[in-house]
Amino acid sequence: MLRLRECVVSRLLSSSPTSAILPLRRLLSAAAPHISPNPRGFAVEEYLVGTCGLTRPQALEASKKLSHLKSPANSDAVLAFLSGLGLSGADAAAVVAKDPLLLRTKVDKTLAPRVAELTGLGFSRPDIARLVSLTPDRFRCRNIVSRLHYYMPLFGSFHNFLRLLQRGGSHLLSSDLDKVVKPNVVFLVEQCGLGNCDIAKLCIHGPRMITTNPERVRAMVTCTEGIGVPRGSAMFRKALHAVAFQSKEKIAAKLDYLKNTFRWSDAQASIVVRKYPGVLRKSKESLKHRSEFFFSEVGLEPAYIAHRPTLHSYSMEGRLRPRFYVIKFLEENGLLGQYRDYYSIVMLSEKIFVEKFICPHKEAAPHLAEDYATACKGEVPTNFRFT
Repeated sequence: MLRLRECVVSRLLSSSPTSAILPLRRLLSAAAPHISPNPRGFAVEEYLVGTCGLTRPQALEASKKLSHLKSPANSDAVLAFLSGLGLSGADAAAVVAKDPLLLRTKVDKTLAPRVAELTGLGFSRPDIARLVSLTPDRFRCRNIVSRLHYYMPLFGSFHNFLRLLQRGGSHLLSSDLDKVVKPNVVFLVEQCGLGNCDIAKLCIHGPRMITTNPERVRAMVTCTEGIGVPRGSAMFRKALHAVAFQSKEKIAAKLDYLKNTFRWSDAQASIVVRKYPGVLRKSKESLKHRSEFFFSEVGLEPAYIAHRPTLHSYSMEGRLRPRFYVIKFLEENGLLGQYRDYYSIVMLSEKIFVEKFICPHKEAAPHLAEDYATACKGEVPTNFRFT
């Protein structure tokens, strides 16, 4: 029975958009026998578990929204529709658990027309299936088509848009385009010098940037200028992301912490923030560990760090510590050669670093490559421990 429905829906979805919509109700009805009213009522929770594949707790929660469901007819059609899109049983169960009301949605009046409209925009079947999986409640809404028509050129591709949805950007499909999203985009483009690519990157890290209140976006821009990064500058986008959704008080407190922790003057702290705004999003614990490492182990001076702020952009465990251990090991064993600047070593690509500082010492230090690989995993091999 369900397989027959799946066959019908699959055929319709593979047909042309226009021809697929009109006869859908008639074909689905023909595929289903007449269902007599059950005097004892339709067991929604059991249906959700037995047919939809939900867990008992999920079914209990979902059934609260489906109390008026009297028969499985429409729900079976929805499941067949999901199967026709290519969703597995587990995928369909996840969709139903996320949006139980989907089971009450008419396939012929809502879901199939939505597929036809999205296909007309150039979306493939897998694209549509992914969209349904990520945000089934918004998929049911008619305005999803007009929203996607606006967002696709803005974000460059459906892949980029999916990344936003996966990072919690589903509100992009519910925010008011005319009163919120478009004014924010126009402001960022025309008054801040950002392009569509910049906005896409900005939203990847903070999807709420263009869906928040326009006045708040303007306040964020003012705050960005307040830390010394002007509109239109190469670092503006990154600086805007760094201060986004942080209060002036919190940013001021972070600047004070940076100055105290790294022994910087106001001028030095300003240099760091302008060149690497991302330091403002580092946790106090992370900054403390970095300062201890730079000062106590590497022996760097405050001014040296201040004028090379990208040191803060590299992973402590994945790059800063392991490379320092290698250089220290080579130096203590007379293998380093002439003096090497720490920052220049950190800046090397992984391939070049290995070629310059690991490969030439295979005979003199046969375990160096293995020890370095271990150090990059956050562990410190015995050979790398210095006293």
